[in-house]
Amino acid sequence: MTSFAPDSIVLNRKLPLWYQVSQSLRASILGRSPRDPLRLPTEEQLAVHYGVSVLTMRQALKELEDEGLITRHRRRGTFIEPDARRGTPVRLLGSVDAIVAQQSGMTTELLAHGRAEVPGEFAEFFPDLDEVATYHRLRSDEKTGEPTNHAVNYVRPELADRVDLDDLVRWPMTKVLRDVVGADISRITDTVQARLADPETARLLDVPLLSPILHYTGVTYDTGGRPLDVAVIHYRGDRFSFTVTLDAT
Repeated sequence: MTSFAPDSIVLNRKLPLWYQVSQSLRASILGRSPRDPLRLPTEEQLAVHYGVSVLTMRQALKELEDEGLITRHRRRGTFIEPDARRGTPVRLLGSVDAIVAQQSGMTTELLAHGRAEVPGEFAEFFPDLDEVATYHRLRSDEKTGEPTNHAVNYVRPELADRVDLDDLVRWPMTKVLRDVVGADISRITDTVQARLADPETARLLDVPLLSPILHYTGVTYDTGGRPLDVAVIHYRGDRFSFTVTLDAT
């Protein structure tokens, strides 16, 4: 039986290895094609793939098993759970792959794209530009079709010229910029605020006007400290919670 092939990552030694591996594998699982096999490689094969110990790999798999994304069967192997509920928890621990994972695993519809003037609230991030490329996407639960979040990305035009729209339907912008466009991402800053849904957000997310939503702003920087992308995402307050874990080491 052919096994599912996860993406590769470059590990950051300042963060727990098991966490980085679990988030990378989670993003691969949630972003898989329906035609991909459900069986995962063995613990040993995955450990070699990620360049970690079997013990670290086992801890990463337990994280995914506890979340309900995989099931493990003695002698049969480890399998992706196709009916697992996805997209509800958002856990941040300073890893780019954590951002990719939290944005993956939902049906995505590209609502609109084009060029626009730099919004005044984001002018500080694009001081050398008059306009940016914009992408509006609506994500929905795969099983129920229920809208879960609405995302708008503001991207530097020279990067947008290399973005394939088909990739944006399958993957989060962070993954497209890093793994397809080849942007050298160094960090992402995240801001999460509680807000009330305005008329347009309420319509898109199919919630009553003034319902509680989570307003997320993420700024992606390259290694030179230049902002590449500003993402604004509105999450349904009844479907998402944010957990921020701080590593004290």
